[in-house]
Amino acid sequence: MKGYKIDGDYVVFTFDKRDYSKATDEKTQKRLEFDDFDIRNVVVAGNFNSWSRDSWKMIKVNENIYQLRKKLEDFGENFNWEFKFVINNRIWAEPDEKISNITPAKEGDKNYHTYNLKIYDAYPTEKGNAKFLLRGFKNAQKVVISGSFNKWNEELFEMKKTNEGWELTLQLKPNTYEYRFIIDGNWIEDPHNPNKVPNEFGEYNSLIDINTKVRFFLDGFKTAEKVILAGSFNNWSEDSYEMQKVEDGWVFSTRLPYGKYHYKFIVDGEWKTDPSNPVLEFDGHGNINSVKMVK
Repeated sequence: MKGYKIDGDYVVFTFDKRDYSKATDEKTQKRLEFDDFDIRNVVVAGNFNSWSRDSWKMIKVNENIYQLRKKLEDFGENFNWEFKFVINNRIWAEPDEKISNITPAKEGDKNYHTYNLKIYDAYPTEKGNAKFLLRGFKNAQKVVISGSFNKWNEELFEMKKTNEGWELTLQLKPNTYEYRFIIDGNWIEDPHNPNKVPNEFGEYNSLIDINTKVRFFLDGFKTAEKVILAGSFNNWSEDSYEMQKVEDGWVFSTRLPYGKYHYKFIVDGEWKTDPSNPVLEFDGHGNINSVKMVK
């Protein structure tokens, strides 16, 4: 997977010059080598921003790498997105055919004979939040996991063979997903997952829920007018998670993926750690926050 990763509530685009050898000059339609020009700026262009050549400008990290962070909410729900990197507002970096998340660049019936990069809800990583295991099938030659997180792609996420069977760890954004295994071309549900739903073929798709309901409670402060929950899970927003007043304090429930989160309460404008939670950590910026582990 090249060009992006999903980091919590953000899509992080990364352009690394070393990943590319060819580019196309939009004005002349000539193919260029990267040694033929100097990079002055890089932007992300895709069907999510009408293929704009100048609106999503990237930040230069070093001589080779540029990055841009965008919230997931900027992309809508269907997540059927394609993109490319545009250099100097007119030179399109051409992805290599060996990249797994490429798709042919087309406009209607017109084929440009090049490739775009595609964004999926998931990507493989050993540090991911969803580990898929298929025990047995040791004589299989190839096992692929396919699901709603990759538009049921039949090739993209090939599983790794182990002593016990097959496995693959993915990073998924919080949501409920359907999936199946493809064993040497044959589709099956997950035999070890009881959560499933019927599909259009008279069989079943397995289900995985990448989030869990989490309840935050602030004891006391009954005379407060307004209490806000702010943390790393909502980009420390000071207004989005307003807590509800109850008989013995304040409460707010949300759904979060597995992981560790820093948080605080804002009581009538004053930031406070959770007095009922003894687990505290520094955040590297001189602040002490309460810690919530979601497992």
